[in-house]
Amino acid sequence: MVELLIRLPDDIRHADRVDWRTIGAITGDAFQDDPVSRWIFGNRRAMPAIFGRQARHLYLPRGVCHLAGDSGATMWLLPGASKAVSPLATLDIGFHMTRLAGLAAVRRGMAAEAEMTRKRPKEPHAYLFTIGVRSSARGTGLGHALLAPMLAACDRAGLPAYLENSNPRNHGFYAGHGFAHMEHFEPVPGAPPLEAMWREPR
Repeated sequence: MVELLIRLPDDIRHADRVDWRTIGAITGDAFQDDPVSRWIFGNRRAMPAIFGRQARHLYLPRGVCHLAGDSGATMWLLPGASKAVSPLATLDIGFHMTRLAGLAAVRRGMAAEAEMTRKRPKEPHAYLFTIGVRSSARGTGLGHALLAPMLAACDRAGLPAYLENSNPRNHGFYAGHGFAHMEHFEPVPGAPPLEAMWREPR
């Protein structure tokens, strides 16, 4: 797996494995009105539990996660990191998804993940799964502060970055950080669209 030299400001830190609930709570808050997340989950109460377990089983042990206190969080994967999780982790995520959102949400989530995997570029890149800022901290520049260190590290390494933008309101934010539109695609027919965005290193 690629290793990056990531220089963090004093108010942002690398998340530890014990931080998975904090990441889940922040991300669930940040995505509560996100069109694609609302379509997948069907409700808001499931989001913190599922985002947290994705952090616990995948993005903390295999990726790079950053925290800004209790207000902002990111989850990344670097080239060479597999998105496949263990059968036990799959059961944990699936159980809580079924309990909190229902079997239909599990099916929507699996369909969305399959299409995102199919569309994901084959060229090595840093993958931004989520960047989330609590509703109470929006408009403070925290999103930029969370994103900038990782993008600077990608630039130093000559590594592109990729994301799926799930909310049209965020296009300008990502474009302002160098991400360019690739295409819109639907996780399944009739679902809110995702925008694939790519950033070349600078």
